[in-house]
Amino acid sequence: MKRLIDKLHIESNLSKNELLNLLNNMTSKDIIYLKEKANMVRNKHYQNKVFLRGLIEFTNHCKSHCIYCGINAKNSLAHRYRLSKEDILNCCNTGYKLGYRTFVLQGGEDPYFTDDKMVDIIETIKTQYPHCAITLSIGEKSYQSYKRFYDSGADRYLLRHETASKSLYESLHPNMSFENRIRCLYDLKSIGYQVGAGFMVGLPNQTNEDLVQDLLFLKKLGPHMVGIGPFIPHEDTILRNCSSGTVDKTAILLAMIRLILPDVLLPATTALGTLHPTGREKGLKSGANVVMPNLSPTNVREKYSLYNGKICTGEEAAECMNCIKGRIESSGFILDFSRGDNINWKRKY
Repeated sequence: MKRLIDKLHIESNLSKNELLNLLNNMTSKDIIYLKEKANMVRNKHYQNKVFLRGLIEFTNHCKSHCIYCGINAKNSLAHRYRLSKEDILNCCNTGYKLGYRTFVLQGGEDPYFTDDKMVDIIETIKTQYPHCAITLSIGEKSYQSYKRFYDSGADRYLLRHETASKSLYESLHPNMSFENRIRCLYDLKSIGYQVGAGFMVGLPNQTNEDLVQDLLFLKKLGPHMVGIGPFIPHEDTILRNCSSGTVDKTAILLAMIRLILPDVLLPATTALGTLHPTGREKGLKSGANVVMPNLSPTNVREKYSLYNGKICTGEEAAECMNCIKGRIESSGFILDFSRGDNINWKRKY
C-alpha cells in the first residue's frame, strides 16, 4: 500500500485496479501515511491556508426529484422560501464586512429565478463588490444560460456529478439524464468557469468500484474544485432509514483526491461537521483547504434542509465566522480572506 501511495503522490494517477486495491486494503497506518502525503501536497500549492466562502442559500424550491434530498420537488413537508434580491444583497453586505471575498449563491433548481433574474443579481453584486468572486450552485442549465452568467461576472460554478456510475446516478435521480449532468460540467469548463464537481460517500448500494469511477472521472475532467461529503439521510425521503456515510471514509477520499488533483480547491464540508464534532477539522487534516460558513438569514437556514441534523442553522453570520476561525486556527491552519482562486485558473476575459 505504501508503494501505491508513493506512486499516487509522485504521478498523481493510478490505474483502476490500483485505486481499488488502495480503497480495499489500506490499514490504519497506511491511511495515516496517505493523509501525510495529501497534506504535503496541499501545503506545497496553498501552504496551510484555508479559504473562506460565504454561503447564501437563496431558494429551497426545486423542480428535481433527487430521492436523497430533503428539498426535492415531491417533499410536500418542506417549508419553501425564496430570498429577494434585497435579501441576497444584505447577506453579501454582512459577509463583506466580516471579510468574505467569495459569495456562493446556492439553491434548488427553481424556475422562478430565470436567467434574467440571475443576471441582474450577479451584475449587481459585481458592481457593489467588484473584487469579490461569485460562485453559483443552481443545477443543470443550458450552455447559453451558463455563458450568460459567466459574461455577467460569475467566476465559479459548483455542480456535483453525485456519482460517476450511470446506473447508480439514474437510480437516485428519476427523470434526469446522467449524460446531461456530465455535459453540463464540460460546458462549464469550456466557457471558462472555475468548475466544481463532486460526489457523495456512502450512498445506498454504492461500492468501492463506484468510488473508483468517481476518482477516475475527476482525473479526466480536471475540475478546479471538488466537493465531497458523506451521505446523510433525510427524514422526509424514501432513504430515511438508510445508513449514513462516514467521516473516516470521506477523509480517505479527500486525501486521495488531493493527490490525484494536487492544485484542487477542496472543501471540508458542513456534512462532515454534522456527523462528527470535529469532522471539518478531520477534513482539513486530510488535504482539504476550503470552508463555507453560512451567510443566509437565520430564519431560513433550517428550511434549506438537504439532510438531517445540519449544523449552524441558528448561528448569526458573525458567530459562524468566529466559530470557524477558532476551529481552523486551533487545528494549525491560517484563515485566508482573499478570493482564494485555484492557482492555475485565469478568467478568459
